[in-house]
This record gives sequence, structure tokens and C-alpha cells, in this order.
Amino acid sequence: MKNIKFYKILPIAVLLLGFLGCTDLEEDILDESLTGTGQAEIVSGSIAPVYGLLRQGVWLHTANFGLQEVASDEGILPYRGGTDWYDGGKFIAIHQHLMTPSNSLVGDTWTNITLTLSRAVIASERLKLEAEKGNTGAQAAYHEMVAMKAYLNMMALDNWGIVFKKELSSERSEILRKQEAIDYIESELLSVVDVISKDKEPGRLNQNAVRALLARLYLNAAVYRDPYGTPNFSKGDMDKVIQYTSDIIAGPYSLSPEYFDLFSDNNHVNPELIFALDQRGVLETEHQRWAYWSISGDQIPRPEFPSTRGTDAVAATPEFYQTWVDAYGKVDPADADARFFKKNTIVPEELKDLTGVTPLNDAEHYYCVEPTKFEMDRGIIRGRIWGPRKDGGGNILTCGDGKVRIYPVINRRTSGANLTYVDHTLKVDFTAPGSLHNTGYRFSKYQFSHTATNCCSYSSVDLVLIRLGEIYLMRAEAKLRNGDNAGALADVNTLRTSRKARPDQTPDALKSINLDILFRESGFELYWEAFRRNYQIRFGKYEGSWTGKTDTDVNKRLFPIPQRAVDGASSEEGFLVQNQGY
Repeated sequence: MKNIKFYKILPIAVLLLGFLGCTDLEEDILDESLTGTGQAEIVSGSIAPVYGLLRQGVWLHTANFGLQEVASDEGILPYRGGTDWYDGGKFIAIHQHLMTPSNSLVGDTWTNITLTLSRAVIASERLKLEAEKGNTGAQAAYHEMVAMKAYLNMMALDNWGIVFKKELSSERSEILRKQEAIDYIESELLSVVDVISKDKEPGRLNQNAVRALLARLYLNAAVYRDPYGTPNFSKGDMDKVIQYTSDIIAGPYSLSPEYFDLFSDNNHVNPELIFALDQRGVLETEHQRWAYWSISGDQIPRPEFPSTRGTDAVAATPEFYQTWVDAYGKVDPADADARFFKKNTIVPEELKDLTGVTPLNDAEHYYCVEPTKFEMDRGIIRGRIWGPRKDGGGNILTCGDGKVRIYPVINRRTSGANLTYVDHTLKVDFTAPGSLHNTGYRFSKYQFSHTATNCCSYSSVDLVLIRLGEIYLMRAEAKLRNGDNAGALADVNTLRTSRKARPDQTPDALKSINLDILFRESGFELYWEAFRRNYQIRFGKYEGSWTGKTDTDVNKRLFPIPQRAVDGASSEEGFLVQNQGY
């Protein structure tokens, strides 16, 4: 896709043609030439707005990404220090499963998904007409937009139990649920799986991405058919999962030996990526939010950009961390599993002991590193952290030879004689002590980009949506549910032992497998990728209790349809019915 121009429009006209229930807030639209007459311009001008909204709307940290993370037992976002991240209590309510139809995190996610779906309908309609005129590029892009509609509808089905069936912008959407919803998404994906592009390019939906979506659909079909009951996984569905995942595994992909290369600069060419949001050179909409959202607000991740910092938002729940401890016993998970942690800040031995060292007397307690060589640690971040420090004028302190001084990071929310270092603790909850800015271990999975023009706001790292690691886990689950324990174990061990770039941290092969172990393994492989809620529901874990959450209502498996959407559809009796329990 070419570099794309950026502008704003009010989406009211789009929504009148699209889906009831969105707001009239401003919409960020990506476009290349909606008024262009050339064949290439028509194609790019049709699909660019859809991919742009997918990146900048649907997968924002405060939209679908945050909704999935905070609703699960993986992430928690308290009211930090009584000053940050309260936002009307939306994150706390989602985590506690006490959300209501007015929750704005749910509402913003709904708006972004339905708006992007509306744009995909418009794009597919336009491209189909162009294809009928002989535009071969439009024909290929049309297949892509059909797949995109199915992808977005699957998000709606997963979140709210509904699908919007709509082929023309002039039509009113038909609301589908349960088996009808599954059938519709399946028909859309099957209609393009054999004709969509077979190119390996991860920035666009291609044949293997569609195969992966079909596998996801069949794997979750039992939940979608009966969202409030006990899933009945059929052999037929599992056979289809195995079929499509096997096709992908036999294809042109390979597992990345260095796990964190999947989430670093130049990951666009990583052989494991199947579908990702291409952020290379898309200046106005590339974003770094998956990188900075969790980390300390006092951490400067890229010394070349002194204004960069984290936001002290989502932390790992103690229960999620405990799954790693339970798996590895007396061995620190950082030593046992390359996916848990990668050490990048190599502190000299003589500096590690901070006994008697405080922020008030540590002026000489630093080491030096080339600015571009400084890297934050990656994975699950615990305890004290090290990083650059600024002088009173906001400039990064240097060592005189141009290198950057790396100190223990100071907690700027303390002061005077009480000034302390940032020390991420296991304990994090909704109490005042548990909500301080330093509480909770942090997710540092995505690299802060070296190649973006401003690395706190922007990133050239692709946002990963489908990759080969997930494919192995899906096939293992389908095999296990079909009674093939040996096949499931082999797939999981292939995945575990593939992360061998740091041999001392390569996980050992498992000796046995069951559903609980597989669920645990999915958390190790896929954390901070917005999968946990989906997996919890499918594995029967979502009604459990964890830090800050005791609600056991099965109705909370689905989010409420936003009240503004229900009200907006009130003139059409029975068109949009609120989910049960709200």
C-alpha cells in the first residue's frame, strides 16, 4: 500500500448508509484518492480507509485491545494514585465484569468496529462495480474486503454475539446471532479463500489469513452457538480447524527463533507473521500504544527522544504471573522461558547493589551506553528498572563522550526525603496502596521503534494480529478436543522449543498435555496480544475469581450493546435487542 494522506470528516453520512448505533464523533479517515479516476487509485482509495481505521480505531489501546486485555485475568488497570486512568471507572468496571450499556470502553469499541465495517461494505460495493468493468486490481481488492467484513463481523460476534449482514450501503443491516451468524461469516470466508491473493505480504489479508480466520471461527463455533452454556465442541468443527491450520503450517511460514523479534523493528519481514497492521512510513497513524501503555511513566524508552515515556496503565494480575510460577516451580520463569523475559539493560555487577543508594545520593551511580544501543528489557517487567535520566532543562544526561547515562529510574511521584526508585511490585489491586503508579508487573512486549520519527507517538513496528504461533496452538487444541493427545503435545512442543535464539532460556518440551496445560501455554505464547478473554471463555475460565473480580455471571461473557446504539435503533422495533443480563 502506498503512503496515504490523512484528513478528517464527520462520519454521519457514512453511518446513515452504514450501521445504526455509532456516534457522530469525528472520524480519522485514511484515503489515497477517493476522487481519483485511475484503476490503481480507485483500488487504493477504497481499501486504505478500512486498513487505516482498523489500525487507528479498532486496535487502539483504549478500544478493542484494551477491552480484551482488561476484561480478562491477564490485565488490570486501577485508578493510578487517585489521579490517572480512572476515566469514569470504565476500566475498573470492565475488569470486575460489572460493565453497563453506558460503559465508554465498550461503546468506543462498538463505534470503531461498526464504523470500520461500514467502510468495508462501501469499499467492497465499489470494488465489485469496478471489477465488473474489467479492473483486475479491483477484483482482487474486492475479495480482500469481503474477508475484512468477515474479520470485523467475527469481532462483533465475539464481543456482542451479533453479526451485521449487509451487502450494499443502501440496505439496512440484518442482525444475525448464533448459528446464523456463524453460517454468514463462514460463507463470506469460504467465498474468497480459494481466490484471494496467495501473496505472503502480512500487511494485507491473504489466503492464509483467511484460513486462519476460518480456523478461529470453527474453534469458537461452540461458544458462538451457545454463548451462555457449556460449549459442545464437535468433531466436525475440530476437523476443520485441523484442516485449515495444517494448510498454513505446510505453507511458507516458520517460527521465529527470537520470540521478541516478532514485536520489534523490521518485524514486517519476520517469517512468522501472517497478518499484521503495516506501520512502515504511515506517519500520521502509526502508533506505539501497545508499547507504552503498560510501562512506567517515569521510564524513557528511547533516549534519542527525551519526551518519550510510558503511561503506567495496565499491569499483569498476580494470578497471571502465578501461572508462570506454577509452571516452573523453583526456577525463575525468566531463566526458564524465552517468552517471559529478555534482558537488554545489562547493569554492571558493581552497580546492582543499591544498598545505601538513594535518588538523593546516586549522581555517580550510572553506566554509559550509546544512545541508539539502549534497549528496555522486554517481556514481563518486575522490580527496579534502569534507564536514561534528564537534567533540569529536560535534556538527557550524557557521559561526556556522547553516550547516555543509565540510572535506576526515579519515581517522580515521590519527593523530598521520600524520593524513591520505580519498583514494580507483584501486588496490584483497586485499593489505594495497590493502585500506586509503581504497582504491578508490566508488559513490555513491543519494542520502542528506532526508525519512527517520534518513537513515543509513532512506531514502524507492525501490530501483529495473526501469526504462526497461534496457528500451532489452535491445531493443538483441536487435536486435544478430538482425543489426539500425542498430536497436541507434539504441536505445543514444536512451538515451545522453537524459541531457541537464547538457548539457556529455551523452554523444555512438555511431557504431557491436557486442557489446563494448553490453556496455560496459550497465555505464555499469546499474552499482550488481546487473546486472553477469548481463550478464558472457550476454556471455561471466565467466571472464575481473580484480583479485583469475583462476578460469576455467565451473561458477562458478552458485552452489553451500547445504550446509544439500542436507542439509535429504537425506531425499528426488534432490530437491535440488548444482550441478556443488562
